[in-house]
This record gives sequence, structure tokens and C-alpha cells, in this order.
Amino acid sequence: MTADRDNHPAQQHNKPSALGRLVETLELERLEINLFRGRSPDDGWQRVFGGQVVGQALRAATHTVEGRFAHSLHAYFMRPGDPKIPIIYEVERTRNGRSFSTRRVVAIQHGKVIFTMGCSFHMDEPGLSHQMDMPDVPDPDDLPGEKEVRNRLLDKMPEPIRSYWKKERPVEVRPVDINRYIAPDRDSPVQYAWLRPTGNLPGDIEKDLDLHQCAIAFATDISLLDTALVPHGRTIFDPRLALASIDHALWFHKPVLFDDWMLYCTDSPVASGARGFTRGTLFTRKGELIASTAQEGLIREVGS
Repeated sequence: MTADRDNHPAQQHNKPSALGRLVETLELERLEINLFRGRSPDDGWQRVFGGQVVGQALRAATHTVEGRFAHSLHAYFMRPGDPKIPIIYEVERTRNGRSFSTRRVVAIQHGKVIFTMGCSFHMDEPGLSHQMDMPDVPDPDDLPGEKEVRNRLLDKMPEPIRSYWKKERPVEVRPVDINRYIAPDRDSPVQYAWLRPTGNLPGDIEKDLDLHQCAIAFATDISLLDTALVPHGRTIFDPRLALASIDHALWFHKPVLFDDWMLYCTDSPVASGARGFTRGTLFTRKGELIASTAQEGLIREVGS
């Protein structure tokens, strides 16, 4: 681990940190063999963050699998989640094969399905190996941290971007181009950002891998849809836009702990018909490609 974490007010008063609240959020309550209940943190949002639902659904599925790690998931968001009430996750044990296990998860609120996900688990085994190179970008230690952003750049940011950076979050984001949040301009639909937890997650890869994978799944929803707005000089904070994730796909290429910086590289090949398509690759600080993502999201003009 490198570089000290920023001290947040919530941590200084012995209250649960944002990361602590995320871990609590991912600790589901088992109601029955294949039935789980998850809760949302009291963070003031009007609807549940999509990454939270993906992370909780994956955690529910991992509770029904032993000796195998998640390697892919494909999810659909059908209704906005209500943060004021619990979410019920029902897991279908679709198949247990010799090497793979398949699960289907349905999330329910107010008696209606808000989200569905199919996911697959694979036993670790040797095979052919190759990967693309990690892009050459500045090291996270050479970029402004959240404390520096709050102290030096906050006044230059428009609302509500300023409000976003004031909040304590479970995952620290260090954009390679911080100007994106100060004066958005039209540019190529590509973004790079370093991500890491704002504290320490349990560090045993045998016992805690599923928690780390769920935290990574949570983090992959950060800034992904926003990349489709870069060529238009807009951001997800634009009040003239209605934005929502439609689906989310994630592939884990190898088991890894989320205990240091990871580089999230995202691009958007196309936007059309009020939908934006985005892709992402996630590298460890050492350059290992550990996960890939794809997402389509609603991007609808609603006026000022």
C-alpha cells in the first residue's frame, strides 16, 4: 500500500467511514437458503447507486458457491431502487458443473423486480495467458488527491460537481484529467481514473476474495456512463440530462484483492437513440489487466 489515506470527518469522530458503510452494505442478511436482504446506506441519494445493486447481487450469488470465483456477470436495471427500504435478492442455483457454476439473481422492492443478473463462477485452473498493455498515464501519486482537490480546486468547480467532491466516498477517485470536473469541454470519448478503497478491506485472498470482487463491481459503475458525455462537453451532473444505467457487464480475468490503486480506462464507441455505450478495462498498479466492463445507459435530454 502506498500513500496515506485522506482523513475524513466521519472517521475522526469514530463513526463508520464510507468504506465501512460499504462493507456493511455488502454484508447481506440471509433470510432463507437462497434468499437475502440488503440495505442501502443513508447517503442522501434519491435512488440506489447501480454499483451497489450489482455488488449486493454478486455477494448474494457468492454465498451459494464454494471453491470458485466469479468470472463474469451480466445485469439489467429495470426500475430505480428505493434507498429507504431493503432490497430482497433471490438466487437461483441454475447449474453446478465440473468447472463452472451458474447463478441467476433477482432483486425485488415493493413487490416488483428492479434488477436481474446472471453470473458465472469458475474454478482456478491453468491455461493460455496474454493481455493488452496498460496505457501510459501519470502515476496516482503524481495526481491531486481528494484532500487537495477539496482544498485547492473545489471553488473552481460548478455545482453540483462541487457537492459530489465534498462527499466522503468508499472509493477514492483520482482522474488523470481533473479539468473534466472544473470546465468540461468536448473531447475524445476516453477517460482514465485511478481508483482505490479509502481504507483497508480484509486482506485474505482465500477468505475475502468475494468481498473484494463485490467492491470492485461497485467501483466499476463509477464514471463509466460519464465517458459517453465527454465528446458533448457534458457530465453526469448536468441537470438537463436524465441518466440511468440500463445494463452492466463485468468480467473478472483473475482473482485479485482490491488493496491498492487500480487504473480504470473507459471509452465510448457510440451514443445513439438516447443511449450511450461504454467499455472499461481495469489494471492493477503493476499493469495486470484484472477486469473488463461494458455498459449501456440512458442519456435523455429533459431541458433546463
